[in-house]
Amino acid sequence: MSKRDLKKYLGELDKDQLQEQLMELYEKFAVVKEYYDFVFNPKEEKRLQEAKLKISNEYFPMGKTKKAKMRRSVAQKFIKHFTTLGVDPFVIADIMLYNIEIAQTFSAENSIKQEAFYKSMLNSFDQAVQFLIKNGILSEFRSRLNAIFQETIEQKWKNKKEFLQIIAQIND
Repeated sequence: MSKRDLKKYLGELDKDQLQEQLMELYEKFAVVKEYYDFVFNPKEEKRLQEAKLKISNEYFPMGKTKKAKMRRSVAQKFIKHFTTLGVDPFVIADIMLYNIEIAQTFSAENSIKQEAFYKSMLNSFDQAVQFLIKNGILSEFRSRLNAIFQETIEQKWKNKKEFLQIIAQIND
């Protein structure tokens, strides 16, 4: 069904029928329920803290026998989900940068041999910069971006030159 057909169909329904359909969608589909729960009670700070906890658990898992998984995909899922819900861009940017910062904290304490880790962090950094530019909030996060870049130098990341290329574009 096209948007146009849906709009026509909805236009033919009266108020009670529309309410009934929305209630049915709310009860039947978790994503619809979550969307309306967010719209009427965003709790962005709580969502932010929950996301940060789950991301940090990827690098610093609870318990002595657990091994760090270091999955970038966990943060990416939160970023995508928050974007879909319409969470404030400042919150999304915070998660984007936190993901890199916690990974750098981990790499400062642990030797990481996988090239994929460094490439993944570079991709995350580039995506964060593009997001900040697109949303007009780059200046509010410039110091964190510079700190991330400085950390790549201090830790002697192999791809620090690629980070420099990105940071040079925004610091001109």
